[in-house]
Amino acid sequence: MKKLFILVFSMAAMISLHAQWVNDPATNTFLANCGNDDGELYMATNPNTGDTYIQWEGFGTNGWSPTLQRIDFEGVPQWGYDGIHISGHEFSSMSEGVAMTTTADGCVVSCFATYDGFTYAVKIDPNGNFVWGEQGLQLFGGLGFSRTELTAGDDGGFWALGFDYSNLYLQYVDADGTLRPTTTISDSGGYKCMFGQLTLSFNNNVLLTYEKVGSGFYTDKELYVVAVTPDGNILSPASLLMSSQTFQSTYIHKAVADGMGGGYAYIWHPGIGGAFNTYVFHFNEFGVSTISDLNGIAVHSTDPMNYYGYACGTVDPNNYDLIVTYEQTDASTQSQSRIYVNRISATGERVWGEGILLADYVGVSYADIMVDAFEDGSGFSVIYTKSSPNNSYFTTIEAMGFDMDGNQLWAKTLCSNVYRRTVCDNTPGFVMGQNIVTWVNCIDGGIYGQNIGPDGTMGPIEPPVITCLAPEDFEGLYVYDMDELSFGVELDWVAPETQPLHYNLYRYNTIIKDEVIIEVPGDATSYYDESGLGAYKYQLTAVYEDCESDFALTPEGENYVYIEVTGIEENSNKEIVTVTRIYTMNGQCLMHNNVSELSNGVYVLQGITSDGQMVSRKIVVNK
Repeated sequence: MKKLFILVFSMAAMISLHAQWVNDPATNTFLANCGNDDGELYMATNPNTGDTYIQWEGFGTNGWSPTLQRIDFEGVPQWGYDGIHISGHEFSSMSEGVAMTTTADGCVVSCFATYDGFTYAVKIDPNGNFVWGEQGLQLFGGLGFSRTELTAGDDGGFWALGFDYSNLYLQYVDADGTLRPTTTISDSGGYKCMFGQLTLSFNNNVLLTYEKVGSGFYTDKELYVVAVTPDGNILSPASLLMSSQTFQSTYIHKAVADGMGGGYAYIWHPGIGGAFNTYVFHFNEFGVSTISDLNGIAVHSTDPMNYYGYACGTVDPNNYDLIVTYEQTDASTQSQSRIYVNRISATGERVWGEGILLADYVGVSYADIMVDAFEDGSGFSVIYTKSSPNNSYFTTIEAMGFDMDGNQLWAKTLCSNVYRRTVCDNTPGFVMGQNIVTWVNCIDGGIYGQNIGPDGTMGPIEPPVITCLAPEDFEGLYVYDMDELSFGVELDWVAPETQPLHYNLYRYNTIIKDEVIIEVPGDATSYYDESGLGAYKYQLTAVYEDCESDFALTPEGENYVYIEVTGIEENSNKEIVTVTRIYTMNGQCLMHNNVSELSNGVYVLQGITSDGQMVSRKIVVNK
């Protein structure tokens, strides 16, 4: 049962630490101890609490193994300065691509391949307890021993992906550790299926983009997408996104969810015209490409004099375009560095033409470019490192904010100290009004971080008040369909001030003890339920991007509507003498109550009978 979304901050710190986000780029916030050669940082922020989990790899007594830290919204470490080290497994002396994600139940999951060639997932709760023991769960039935990818489901579970340089292995794991069936993706034509990326779709389905790769360092490569259910069923045959191109096998693609159940994929290669460029593809919730050109859409016009690569993408939450940043370098020496941004639509339109120049060449190079949309869709930020003119290995960290037209709003230096550092492979994105970047100081061996708000604020940030408004005046009436001689319930309500993504209508049959959740469009204010005979309890919530509201209240203050659909003839056949409302079958309330003005179609009439009873009936107009 879903309730009003409330901002909750963890008060259970394992130790007493008094750090918080600072607004001084010369000092930044110390978050954890690590080795000066540690790397492969990943972050994920829990959208319900604002807690951020950080994972990094370092060489220890059990090999190149992961350590995790939890920081609260204020930037205070919760697991000591040494974090929690996963020591229950033996790792190889090189990384096997450890992945990490937060889950909807507030925990963090780390997934990795071990020295003995198996893939494991370890789950840690906010208090630092190993939910499934430190050994965790062995995934894929013992298959797969290389790089893993994770994405969280919406029910506390998660998707895990592994491969063995020939086949891909995909599995959903429930919040309680139940392992769903493993799906194997392979090719019978001699290609290797590798380098998969995951984007979550509707109903906890996942969209897997992956590469079919030939043999050799320079090889033919194709890009495919396939949709899979949590039970391991493939919804439809894999769809070709990118036709065969020849380039280095090490150039691999990335993918990001599009907010509509589908996603974008993009990849950097020199396969078209021999000039490096980044190409974008889009696919819908069924894994079907929506861009007809199987070469993809280049983020910039191909230019043999320049490279356009090292791209990073985010999605505009309002119109679902891809906002993609990329670096331009000269082809001859790769010494001239610039940062651009472009907007690519789901149909392949390059909205901003040749892109918008964000950072021009000033004798230094840029790297670690990351882009994130603001939560409200009003703009985006770009975070990147900027090299020192005296030493290209020494960098500062910079950030810029833009509106969704590409106009600059602010520019900040997040870390002004120039030293060698390893920056996190990702940013967690804006959650509760802040984004975070972390890095390893390769001089003193510490993990540092800095937050930034959508208005450029650094340091302490007050999280925005997230309103999750419920519908009001929820009511229901027994409906008799005189033509079909069937029975149902007409439900209506007053919409909240902010239109939700959709409504959840919870229907509970009190006789057979069965609950059904019906998804109703966000622009509707009524719904006709062909319930049939029975006794039903209805409850209604509004679902927004970040929350689900409390149950709607009736005019009497109850959070449910109870309707008995008895099929008694005397209640069903009474004549309506006054029509009060007319609804279409899509839930639209018409502006008039005149039945004679209706065009052909099916409607629900709400009115008063001769004895003063309020009833609803479904009618068919066929003139």
